[in-house]
Amino acid sequence: MDKVELLSVACMVLVLLLAIAFWQFLLCRRQLKQLYSSVSNQSDEPYLGNSSLDNSPQSLSQVEQMVSQLKQQLHQAGYDKLTGLSNRLSMKQKLASMMPLKQGSLVLLDIYRFRYVNDLFGFSFGDELLRQIANRIEVDVHVHPSSTIARMNEDEFLIYFPKGVTETELDTFIQYLQQPYSVFESPITVRVQIGHLGLERFHGDISTMLRRLDLALKKAKQFDRTIAHYELGDDAVQLREVSIINSLVKALQDGELYMVYQPKQNFRPRGCNQVEALMRWQHKTLGNISPAEFIPLAEYAGMIDLISQWVLDQVVIQQAKWRELGITLQVAVNLSTQDLKNQTLIEEIEARLFKYQLPANALSIELTESKLMEDIDSAVLAINRLRNIGVDIAIDDFGTGHSSLAYLKYLPVDEVKIDQAFVEGLETDEQAKHIMDTSIRLAKGLGFKVTVEGVETEVVKQIIVEMGVDKIQGDVFAKPLTPAELEVKWPKLSSVIQ
Repeated sequence: MDKVELLSVACMVLVLLLAIAFWQFLLCRRQLKQLYSSVSNQSDEPYLGNSSLDNSPQSLSQVEQMVSQLKQQLHQAGYDKLTGLSNRLSMKQKLASMMPLKQGSLVLLDIYRFRYVNDLFGFSFGDELLRQIANRIEVDVHVHPSSTIARMNEDEFLIYFPKGVTETELDTFIQYLQQPYSVFESPITVRVQIGHLGLERFHGDISTMLRRLDLALKKAKQFDRTIAHYELGDDAVQLREVSIINSLVKALQDGELYMVYQPKQNFRPRGCNQVEALMRWQHKTLGNISPAEFIPLAEYAGMIDLISQWVLDQVVIQQAKWRELGITLQVAVNLSTQDLKNQTLIEEIEARLFKYQLPANALSIELTESKLMEDIDSAVLAINRLRNIGVDIAIDDFGTGHSSLAYLKYLPVDEVKIDQAFVEGLETDEQAKHIMDTSIRLAKGLGFKVTVEGVETEVVKQIIVEMGVDKIQGDVFAKPLTPAELEVKWPKLSSVIQ
């Protein structure tokens, strides 16, 4: 190829490049005109087709204003309006930009029972208190360079310490936050609980780290600690809880859950005419799961009503079968205080009793004392409705809750069950004997029948019988029995006179 041909090819390539550049210019000019048209329409000014952006300073000013407003909105979207701290979304974005996080500490701080501040003093008071707490957190945390703070929800704050934080530093931090505040000239103190995650050992993706941090705080609340650290194996606890909740419905359908019945021994008159219905769960993979473990989880997951309805069905069906066999007794059923909030509970119980032709006194409902006291007024209304249809009511775990004696005299119940914790040391400890004797006298003085739980020896049984107890429940008399086992042992149980 000679020089002329080579020059011709070069010229053709140059022309082609110029054509492409001109086409891109036209395309860009068209997009700019469309943007200008959009801005002009928003400002209600007619768009002149032959105008250009160069001679439209007003339109350019509007574009700049829109961009400025957009930047401001984006900034506000990442910050908490009340405290000015970063919010959850912004904090996650900041942590993502630092990944991988393999050093330092994450701290999740919770203000203990903060909702009571709002309930007692009002939201304006609570908001001002939160602002002051946030200010103290900022002052203290800024001692640690490059630390990051965020308000995660109403009363939780998340802090990232790039160089980590020691137990001593956390203690000092908590003491500083728990010093008195002055809100609207009213002094107030708060209690703080902290969950801590050491990233050197327990780093991971953002979701995993935040979940582990939440587990640490949950542990602090569960065991009433000021500080709790995430530890190896804490994940297994949560995974077990999730597995239990997820498999509960299917377990009811597949028959993994079943009822056993523990007889109670009467002393006035002697014999046995009542059993307590107890749930059992034989999980296919997890083995035996205690009600003490899965009932609170069901309450938390909003599934307790499903369990309670299933239990009531099992009990009344079994009662009908026993009546056909000539076995007449009362079955005590444990219900949650959440069940008392069910507006149709009474009608549902009546419908079951009618369907199986059972008298109302075939059932006794047991309610845990500590839960009962959380909403005493509503509980009293529900209890009265149950008693009006003839169902007996008992307070379970009596003495372990936080009941007030002033309220106790107003509770419309038939029976109290003294918790087995009061049985410990009864054979040798005079103080334990005095507490038990006083508890029995108090309950009977208020007109309640008294049952003592967890009686395991003949010596303990004789001690409390002499104190005037009405019934005992425990292995010394009978262990929990399946329906078939109870039917076999019923002649002996019902005729006991010792």
